[in-house]
Amino acid sequence: MSDSFGSISFEGRVAIVTGAGGGLGREYARELARRGAKVVVNDLGGARDGTGQSDAALQVVEEIRAAGGEAIADGGSVTDYDQMVAMVARATETWGGVHILINNAGVLRDKSFAKMEPADFKFVVDVHLNGSANATKAVWDTMRAQNYGRILMTASSTGLYGNFGQANYGAAKLGLAGLTKTLAIEGAKNNIKVNTIAPTAGTRMTQDIFPEEAFKAFSPDKVAPAAVYLVSEDAPTNMIVGAGAGVFQAAYVTLTQGKLLTGDDLSVEGVAAHWAEIIDRDAELVPQSGADQSMSILAKLQGR
Repeated sequence: MSDSFGSISFEGRVAIVTGAGGGLGREYARELARRGAKVVVNDLGGARDGTGQSDAALQVVEEIRAAGGEAIADGGSVTDYDQMVAMVARATETWGGVHILINNAGVLRDKSFAKMEPADFKFVVDVHLNGSANATKAVWDTMRAQNYGRILMTASSTGLYGNFGQANYGAAKLGLAGLTKTLAIEGAKNNIKVNTIAPTAGTRMTQDIFPEEAFKAFSPDKVAPAAVYLVSEDAPTNMIVGAGAGVFQAAYVTLTQGKLLTGDDLSVEGVAAHWAEIIDRDAELVPQSGADQSMSILAKLQGR
């Protein structure tokens, strides 16, 4: 089924895509299946705010099967760890393992922080951040045992750069980028690659936010190539990739060279006086782990 797509094939791979009942998740699931993967289509089927349920996952499974692929539906909630464990167990019993996890499930409860109830903050963080951690933890031991895993977290430009009215969503999304960075380090010895995608797409989540023309230009199928590449065998790891309307970008968490302050300059006034040098982005670094910040400080102390 994947021969016509060149060298990037998913034959023999088992993939789980959460939130795959529509939008981006549906595109990811369909593309993986087209390329030979056996796919668990997970979706609770709720509304954009996380309420209610539907049979959205079953519809996507039917689409995949009609096209000649293999898929099963799962209605588990990512906020329930036991349900994620059961989902992984079912995939393993059915197909012998799980090689790919795309954490895509999400909800929105947008309000300015002044008007946001703590419950709405907690719920959005639970679904996006804790939900992704639940699904990932449920598959982690399997991936370690088989010495193969590809995991994709879904961040957002809101998490990376902020957006009015989305404090809960932004906090969760930058948290996912941080989760990715640590898991990419911890998973490396077992050939587990972990990446982050920051998609911009016209989906149920954004249908009343985008103008109609933009909604069409930012169709989910124009994000899917990046997501599917990032869970392929030869994928990079520890990357943050922006994707929308066929444009693909890389985002980095950087660190300036900084300024060593001593003597009288090692003061509040010294920080103020040298602020321009502290934030100077010339020759800034892209740390590969948290330890790199300490190493860059030690290099300053040694005059390098």
